[in-house]
Amino acid sequence: MVQKLDYLKETPSQTAGPYVHIGLAPGAAGFDIYEQELGWDIAGPNAAGERIRVEGLVIDGTGSPIKDVLLEAWQANAQGVYAHPEGGGDVEEGFRGWGRVITDFATGEWGFDTIKPGKTPGRNVGTQAPHINLWVVARGINLGLNTRLYFEDEAEANAKDPVLNLIEWERRRTTLIAKRSERDGTPVYRFEIRIQGEDETVFFDI
Repeated sequence: MVQKLDYLKETPSQTAGPYVHIGLAPGAAGFDIYEQELGWDIAGPNAAGERIRVEGLVIDGTGSPIKDVLLEAWQANAQGVYAHPEGGGDVEEGFRGWGRVITDFATGEWGFDTIKPGKTPGRNVGTQAPHINLWVVARGINLGLNTRLYFEDEAEANAKDPVLNLIEWERRRTTLIAKRSERDGTPVYRFEIRIQGEDETVFFDI
């Protein structure tokens, strides 16, 4: 006798909702429960390398900023080493290489201070240009979106980057390039993340 298997129905998906900050960034939501909020210190005060500021907006399909976004960032240090047992080398004490920020509830602006990462080995071949990995969650997004931030002033390295070169259209590659300026002697990289519409940012299925 063949037994018939009963399969459970797929659970409906949900977006992050308006309470994501309470769980992941409670201080920004008005809950003072940690001495230091997890994820605010990406590089640490003793990390070697060029100190930089990264700023931007997350923009919806109508061209309006989304004001309740949470972003997580992962990066290597200035020598191209990740703070991970399999990161490829030793990192400075205190270098976390990971951070979490939210957008300003009034303007939608987000930003963080860190050091500029170095080049990293490619997964299979080649060398990856300096970059920061970003994960984006917000109300209205069913699954977190993964993208990368590359640096405008690393044009030679960007041209050889194996991930950027997987993107067939060169115009689409430009959606991953942060623009450099300077403020009070500190390099500032501006990166706009467009969720949909014209010039939609490239997102990765990982």
